[in-house]
Amino acid sequence: MIEYAWRGGFNSAEVELLHAECFDRKPGEWDWAGQVNRHSLGWVCARDAGDLIGWVNVAWDGASHAFILDSMVTATRRRRGIATQLMAAGAAGASDAGCEWLHVDFEKHLQSFYLDACGFAVTSAGLIRL
Repeated sequence: MIEYAWRGGFNSAEVELLHAECFDRKPGEWDWAGQVNRHSLGWVCARDAGDLIGWVNVAWDGASHAFILDSMVTATRRRRGIATQLMAAGAAGASDAGCEWLHVDFEKHLQSFYLDACGFAVTSAGLIRL
């Protein structure tokens, strides 16, 4: 049974391994715990039998806007609704904290997931590559 936990416990190494898998890069030694504790409203961990199988970061502006970063599900568990549950738990956590808006950026191939499965709406936005 998969358990979802808002601000659930994790160690940086397990999130780093999941991030490396999901974003096709070599794992490093990123301090995920320090990063999210300093800058994020919360995060959601998805665990099965204690193993971290999914994770999402919910960053915010300190007031009414939250945004999704680093939504991840291990490859062996995709297309089973886990990411949709991660988004729902992240949205609930942001709402409970008093946020009015939850933003997400995504690549074109993820449009159906975010718009159809998760209920996000299309908006105009701008982006500068730095």
